[in-house]
Amino acid sequence: MTPAALLALMTVLAGLLAGLSWLAWRYFLMPPAPPVRPAPARLASSRLRGRAGWLAQPAFPLALVCAALGIGAAGLLGRHMDFAPASLTSFAQGEHIRHALRPESLVPPPPLPPSVFVGTERPELAAADRDWNKLDPVFLRQVLVLLARLEARGYGFTLLEGWRSPERQESLAQAGPHVTQARAMQSRHQFGLAADLAPLRDGRVVISERDPWAWQAYQALGEEAEALGLTWGGRWNLRDYGHVEAPILSPRTGSS
Repeated sequence: MTPAALLALMTVLAGLLAGLSWLAWRYFLMPPAPPVRPAPARLASSRLRGRAGWLAQPAFPLALVCAALGIGAAGLLGRHMDFAPASLTSFAQGEHIRHALRPESLVPPPPLPPSVFVGTERPELAAADRDWNKLDPVFLRQVLVLLARLEARGYGFTLLEGWRSPERQESLAQAGPHVTQARAMQSRHQFGLAADLAPLRDGRVVISERDPWAWQAYQALGEEAEALGLTWGGRWNLRDYGHVEAPILSPRTGSS
């Protein structure tokens, strides 16, 4: 139904409602006039109208016509309009968004085996936990969306480390501030709210940002992570270009 036709139909309905309201007030709600004793010749007719009650009112047929027209117009309007409550519409939209972010539609990449990191510049990653299921569910969905966006830009990423035990966090902290400045239970990793990622090129992990291609990949990671509302370690005082986490700590002084 066009807006003009809808406006016309609503105008008709409003007119019918006003007419019915006037009829109800005029013939059913308005106080009756003082009774006048009928003449003997009119006594029988008066008694007949009294027995008929409101059915004997002269405007009753007109009221029936108005009611029928109003019901018909309402039925026609209902065929062309969706009267679903706004709450149901909002719920349906929310379900659509939640479905788009479900892990079933965004499959995590397979975890790398520990042997990949043996003899590399980050040998401590051989003992890292790369179980996607240990991440917070909401944060996991955000990371999967992030990986999908990066894949669309031509950069494949893999998980280096997700959840981290307090013991491992303390061990990394003891290795020196160049590794991490966060002690046990001071990192989002202990709560499943942080992930360390690295780009993949030709099936191999490129961790160092000194590689020009990896540098571009990390910059893309930062752009997409911040667009999703995540905190990117590339803006910290101690740069951690592959680190993303839920935005709980200050983005300038966060910990990895």
